[in-house]
Amino acid sequence: MYHKTLSYRIFTIFNNVLLTALSIACLLPLFHLLMVSMSSTAPANAGLVTFWPIGFTMEAYAKTFNNANFLSSLGVSVQRTVIGTALAMFVNAIAAYALSKNTRIFRARNAYLWYFVVTMLFTGGLIPNYILVLKLGLMDTLLALILPGMVTVYNIILLVNFFRTVPAELEEAAFIDGAGHFRSFVSIYLPVSLPAIATIALFTMVGHWNAYFDGLIYIKESKNLPLASFMQTVIVQADMTKFDPTMVANMSPRTVRASQIFIGALPILAVYPFLQRFFVKGVIIGAVKE
Repeated sequence: MYHKTLSYRIFTIFNNVLLTALSIACLLPLFHLLMVSMSSTAPANAGLVTFWPIGFTMEAYAKTFNNANFLSSLGVSVQRTVIGTALAMFVNAIAAYALSKNTRIFRARNAYLWYFVVTMLFTGGLIPNYILVLKLGLMDTLLALILPGMVTVYNIILLVNFFRTVPAELEEAAFIDGAGHFRSFVSIYLPVSLPAIATIALFTMVGHWNAYFDGLIYIKESKNLPLASFMQTVIVQADMTKFDPTMVANMSPRTVRASQIFIGALPILAVYPFLQRFFVKGVIIGAVKE
């Protein structure tokens, strides 16, 4: 029978205490923002709010959700995240499936692989990308936020390495039953690779949701800004002109900003628990070999 030693128990306790403390340290700033957003104007402006609301009120959230620009930006971010993640995962997974084949099946594999790798080392730069988006007529559109970053070579390489671990016998059996490459990709590779795909999808979702710089350079109309770009103008640049002056006249800008930051972080916090089990498997995949 296996008996845990004293040193192992001490390490386990210390490890649990340390990780719990780090988790609390990560959550405290967000919790503080929540408390500030639910406090009245005077305590928030005076910096008296810590981890409990003073003068409890939900007025900041009411004013935020009554702001048409905020709601439109929230809708743009939701569309961008859903459509952008779906397109990126489809394109990257298809490319990774083709590049995971050996040169006997895909003769030009090495040439295409090096073509993708070179794009990781050398890029056109900001100005050529801006000119390209402008010439394609994508300015002030949702596609300007999705297409430029749709193909991520790093994610393709991760999926290539994962697809190579799929037993070739599974695909050969599918070919014998009359399946083609696309059917093999959908019916075999995608289900088997679900942990890796879920992990990369989570990274892609977070990237789309938090991206703000491309919205600032490609989007001119306030109603078309994604939420991260909208909050950057309101929070970092302290530009409150996107709010109705009558709505914020008697409110603290600090409570409004706190409510926006918390609302902006909430969707990812809500999605993460459903992908956590896949995320853990995807991170450690390949670390242990049978």
